[in-house]
Amino acid sequence: MNPKTIRLLLPEPHAAQKRVFEEARRFNVLCCGRRWGKTVAGQDRLIKPALEGKPVAWFAPIYRQLQETWRELQNTLQPVIVTRNADEHRLELLGGGVIDMFSLDSSDVVRGRKYASAVIDEAAAVPHLQTAWQQAIRPCLADLKGEAWFLSTPRGFNYFKTLHDLGQDPENEDWASWQLPTTTNPYIDPDEIEAARADMTQGAFAQEFLAQFVDAGDSVFRHVHDAIRMGAKREPTRGTEIVFGIDWGRSNDFTAIAVVDVKARELVHLERFTKLEYSLQLGRVKALHERWKPIQVIAEANSIGTPVIEQLQRDGLNITPWTATNSSKAAAIEALALAFERRDIKIPNDSILIAELLAFSASKTITGLVRYSAPHGGHDDTVMALAIAWAAVSGVIQKQVKARAMWL
Repeated sequence: MNPKTIRLLLPEPHAAQKRVFEEARRFNVLCCGRRWGKTVAGQDRLIKPALEGKPVAWFAPIYRQLQETWRELQNTLQPVIVTRNADEHRLELLGGGVIDMFSLDSSDVVRGRKYASAVIDEAAAVPHLQTAWQQAIRPCLADLKGEAWFLSTPRGFNYFKTLHDLGQDPENEDWASWQLPTTTNPYIDPDEIEAARADMTQGAFAQEFLAQFVDAGDSVFRHVHDAIRMGAKREPTRGTEIVFGIDWGRSNDFTAIAVVDVKARELVHLERFTKLEYSLQLGRVKALHERWKPIQVIAEANSIGTPVIEQLQRDGLNITPWTATNSSKAAAIEALALAFERRDIKIPNDSILIAELLAFSASKTITGLVRYSAPHGGHDDTVMALAIAWAAVSGVIQKQVKARAMWL
């Protein structure tokens, strides 16, 4: 006797959802506009492994946000549900699959569990997302080498933004991320989206419908997107005046080299690499120097910078050391911020650079000094390389060198 066949009616993903599923890696960050279909996409990522007999979990910021998804999953999976526990929000399915649902106002409830897939809904609204991910959810994926999906409309520059940036960095092979506006959902009338634009501030519309990370109040660089130059990559040309800015990487950081055209006031090339022996890093600097023939090279002299600079000088490169102090760094950053404010600089459409610029922030120390830095867990290597190069273009470096000479 043949076993009974049970058919489930599952939503057909639209084109943008299919693209996301095809490009997915182990850890995925889906930043999308309102009504894009992220909840449907998240359910799809749980239902399929659950039907294969695997345990999976859904997380929401608070208990109330679980309810609609709980009802939808019950309706969709009704024919294959063996046991349901409304108090624990747990569904046990034919074939042994389990779907657990939790609110992240307390993440300790998942300790001791293991999952093949985890979906974190409205991730940008989770107050302590970093703690929940690193101390609760991530360990639950270890046994089964499970995958994770962070779904959300953006909400400023919080840890969700940090995770999104991980997915944009090709060095992080386990991570992928997407920014998908509401317009990529074919079931939402474009006229309705335009009507919403007329009723909302520019910032609110950019966040809610365009899925953009809107500049936070403590963000240093404004009008970053206005500075982006589209088109083909620039190549070296005769007569061009080029300046290099170099920020050396340390243990977990990147070495970044910004190549700036002085007359065009444009970042024409950006190198970023990590985990290279210093001999290889020296080789890269020399190769770039031979290719672009800069009129000036400014390199950070802190920490490992001094011996590397001395070796390059012995190899015949004319390099000006730049020491990063709180005041010298502030002057360089503020000169670069002013360039963006005045629309006096152009940059390539480089996702890592743009992400670092938008996340870069200012804070005050207990003594009242302003401190510029990337958010906790983030990087600012490309920002600093560009700031160092721009300090040469704007004359800040020359002023600092002159002031130091007068002091000595």
